[in-house]
Amino acid sequence: MESVPHPLPPTSTRPRRCVVTGSAGFIGSQLCKRLVRDGWSVVGIDGFTDSYDPVEKVLRAGSLVRVAGISLIVGDLVDLDLVQAFKGAEVVFHLAGRAGVRASFSGEHRYVHDNILATERVIQAAERAGVRRVVYASSSSVYGDGETPFREDAVSAPISPYGRTKLEAEHCCLDAAGADLEAVALRYFTVYGPGQRPDMGLRLFAEAALTGRPITLLGDGTQRRDFTYVCDIVAATAAAADAPTSGLAINVGGGSDVSILDVLDLLRSFTGAELIIDEQPFARGDVRVTVADLSRARSLLGFEAQVPFDAGFEREVAWVRERLDHQMVLSA
Repeated sequence: MESVPHPLPPTSTRPRRCVVTGSAGFIGSQLCKRLVRDGWSVVGIDGFTDSYDPVEKVLRAGSLVRVAGISLIVGDLVDLDLVQAFKGAEVVFHLAGRAGVRASFSGEHRYVHDNILATERVIQAAERAGVRRVVYASSSSVYGDGETPFREDAVSAPISPYGRTKLEAEHCCLDAAGADLEAVALRYFTVYGPGQRPDMGLRLFAEAALTGRPITLLGDGTQRRDFTYVCDIVAATAAAADAPTSGLAINVGGGSDVSILDVLDLLRSFTGAELIIDEQPFARGDVRVTVADLSRARSLLGFEAQVPFDAGFEREVAWVRERLDHQMVLSA
């Protein structure tokens, strides 16, 4: 779809109002706080699904409701009165969804509900409520095992139900872009950092190393990832509210090209641990290489990743260590 110019943002001195779906998630919670610092009034929506331990989401939500300028609505996007929730909002940042490649092979119906049906409801409500723009959190999984670096204008060929549902939801957003609604899809590349989801590899590796448990290595470790620090993802997402384009997908990556073996070497350095590696076959749906072409992100979002992988991963390992120490104190 061709890029559609968007109007200049309003010049009112009142806080701009927006909605963040998935507000209690790893990325969504940090986006809410960033938007408030940038002068937005934020309504967060979260369904506290069981995609991973909801207690972590509840704790994040508890920190959000104590921030002036953030309010929270609890419920399933498919069931809520989203038109009412979106009234007065200029932008909807749609980050809610069910993540995870491997689990999608056994529970595809949940991914259809949380990624496709929920996104259809968000777009319908945004159009009816007079929202100016929807910023959708898509995924590098839409590319599958394509030629790298991944370019947004390449043919997408996802190899997992997760990737397929994210691509269909992305199409739902971008196809709706026109005179009455702007839409941008950001294709996130492997987001990490303090607070990362408990099912993600970097956190699992760090927890295992710090507790002396085996690290499950799926494949031979030569898989390469474009890891992207969470604060860089949040900055790009906030910038997408006023990007001079609509109807386009935009890659957001960290500019890193790091193998899993590189990750393990860094982990040894950060922890001083002798890692116990449990080698297992490659996982179904696991792509071998993800590298983002960031030309659009630079030109349309003014985006340049600020945190190199080694520094960002060291911060995550420190966060995991602090969290484990706290748990040990509580259990003593």
